[in-house]
Amino acid sequence: MHHWLLFKKYTSIKHLVYIHLVKFLSVYTKDEEILGIGKGKFPLYQGGDSEKFLYISSVAIKLSLSDNLKAMFIAQQLAGYLSANCSKIFSVKIVPPGLIHIELTYPTLAAWLHSLTTGDWEEEREQEAGSKGENTSPLHPAPCPSASSASSLLENISKLFFPIQYAHARCCSLLRLAHREGLIQLVDNRVDVGCVLSAQAIPWLNSDQKLCLHQPDEVRLIHNLVKVVDDLVFPDSQSSVNWEKAALKLSQAFESFWCNCRIWGDVKINSLELAQARLGLLIATQLVLRSVLETKLRVFAPLEL
Repeated sequence: MHHWLLFKKYTSIKHLVYIHLVKFLSVYTKDEEILGIGKGKFPLYQGGDSEKFLYISSVAIKLSLSDNLKAMFIAQQLAGYLSANCSKIFSVKIVPPGLIHIELTYPTLAAWLHSLTTGDWEEEREQEAGSKGENTSPLHPAPCPSASSASSLLENISKLFFPIQYAHARCCSLLRLAHREGLIQLVDNRVDVGCVLSAQAIPWLNSDQKLCLHQPDEVRLIHNLVKVVDDLVFPDSQSSVNWEKAALKLSQAFESFWCNCRIWGDVKINSLELAQARLGLLIATQLVLRSVLETKLRVFAPLEL
């Protein structure tokens, strides 16, 4: 499957990885008890904050408890299956006593960022929401009533969530500025439009097919975006999310990124593709912050302050 098509169906990277693990289970055994592990969402979590983007699963260890085979043997079988069927999507490493480390390839991560910033996921999400009788999805919430005056805007700004709301408004204003200066082309640049999407493909990869965003603050922001989207779209059934903490952490990652990763000045003049990729992160950040503010925290996502 072409990388760009992966996220037409799976907005969450965790969901994509999970589906492939479930496919292995269905090939590995017909035992209903073991297959029930897949239905119950076996442990799968995002690992590390380094330049690597990986997921860690203990499914082999869990399988070994109901099977006489050793966890490392099961892990080797799983790794072999994933390597044979998904080598272009992610690489696999086995870590004793039987953990599976599933690392995303850069083209996979770029495809996810592309789908997020250009709205490729919208048609699929709208179809799913429509089939369930819903009008919204986690990443495409119904717009909150817009503030028609300065007083109504202030009423919608929560002191508790102000840092998150400020980060959202900052992303919106920076993206409109970039659009006016021709740095990036947005689908709709009107001030009252809450969903900011790119009308063009963002250059996420360099000539070596590696992610062009590798500075620590860029990587940290991407890690946070991946985690929050996973929690929004494919939440863990065994735990709950502190959405205020998650959104605050994302807004803080954005602030560090904005302070340390320039877009204008020398970068705009000498490294246009890098500037556009960083603007792409602003689009993704705005989208995810808006989703959390409106669907989880139930507060207004201001477009400007």
